[in-house]
Amino acid sequence: MTRILVVDDDRQLLRALRINLATRGYEVATAVDGTSGLAAAADAPPDLVVLDLGLPDLDGVDVVAGLRAWLTAPILVLSARDSERAKIDALDAGADDYVTKPFGMGELLARLRAALRRAAPAAADSPVVRTDAFTIDLAAKRATTRAGGETRLTPTEWHLLELLVRHPDQLCTQRWLLTEVWGPAYQGQTNYLRVHVANLRHKLEPDPARPRYIVTEPGIGYRYSP
Repeated sequence: MTRILVVDDDRQLLRALRINLATRGYEVATAVDGTSGLAAAADAPPDLVVLDLGLPDLDGVDVVAGLRAWLTAPILVLSARDSERAKIDALDAGADDYVTKPFGMGELLARLRAALRRAAPAAADSPVVRTDAFTIDLAAKRATTRAGGETRLTPTEWHLLELLVRHPDQLCTQRWLLTEVWGPAYQGQTNYLRVHVANLRHKLEPDPARPRYIVTEPGIGYRYSP
């Protein structure tokens, strides 16, 4: 059974989420602050985390960073903070998706399903991609660099990277990548791409400031250049 951890100080919202998720067959754990959320994740690692940013004891961005230090499961932020800066900070810290309050339960559940699909193991025939700087095993979801050994990627980073490396030397447009990774409603959220591409470069490129493998086509999209 898929285990979901929901961290939010709104007890009425926690109850509603617990009921909706449990009705759909998920195992649900809840926490009302960041400290107990981190402890709950450590005690029983979840398959996905739904996390509010406005917690009473810790800033949610710090909780995202604390989880991402060891947890590879998707983190879906659920917050009343709707500024671009808040979204970028959460994504930079390791979140995979961001939903603003108030929200529709149907949309949230769809985002949750999409995040779980991205985190699912790749097919057995997925290729191993080798370059002079890194090796990507898409089946095992394992990335290693020549300089630093194994590199941890988030589920969203994996999905984005797989789309790029499966289309070597082909232009992947911003619109197509956003649709494939986040859905049609996100075709204009180019800041999502900028954040995650920057994270991939930081983790994989020998010189992230001068990327050799994940190349920007200004105003159009990105290209994986083997």
